[in-house]
Amino acid sequence: MSNCVYIATSLDGFIADKNGGLDWLHSIPNPDGSDMGFADFMATIDALVMGRNTFETVLSFDGEWPYPKPVYVASNSLEIVPADVDDKASLIQGTPEEIITALNGRGLKNLYIDGGATIQQFLQCDLIDEMIITTIPVLLGEGIPLFAHLERPLEFEHLKTDVLLGSLVKSHYRRVKV
Repeated sequence: MSNCVYIATSLDGFIADKNGGLDWLHSIPNPDGSDMGFADFMATIDALVMGRNTFETVLSFDGEWPYPKPVYVASNSLEIVPADVDDKASLIQGTPEEIITALNGRGLKNLYIDGGATIQQFLQCDLIDEMIITTIPVLLGEGIPLFAHLERPLEFEHLKTDVLLGSLVKSHYRRVKV
């Protein structure tokens, strides 16, 4: 079982700009349209857990639904998901522990945790086993941070780092539990 974060940040640790924008994610030319290993990562997971804000951002993207696996939207405020994605996404409520227990009970053991507040909540509960973070060489100055206050330090070990497109730094970490 593994709960994994797969995300991009700016050099100063933001996952979106101050207006929630993501245009800066495409600041490095990608002439061959590389997915940077995303499809390989998706092949290792059973489902996604994302927050409402991230879900609403994904809904605003042009094109096809980007996830081939079930998406569970952790939200206490949404009542339904839009009809055009109700076969791909569903709502789930509860604490991070309750969400993990419920999804593991459905046979979903390897989970992709996505969205700033959701990732922070899962980290606060020490429920993130791995993080794959791609750093994009841009400073945003302000925005939505990936990390927030923790009650105690969480130690991770570095597994590997790859340089993508000659500019992006993709690092893979695993939680060290003592």
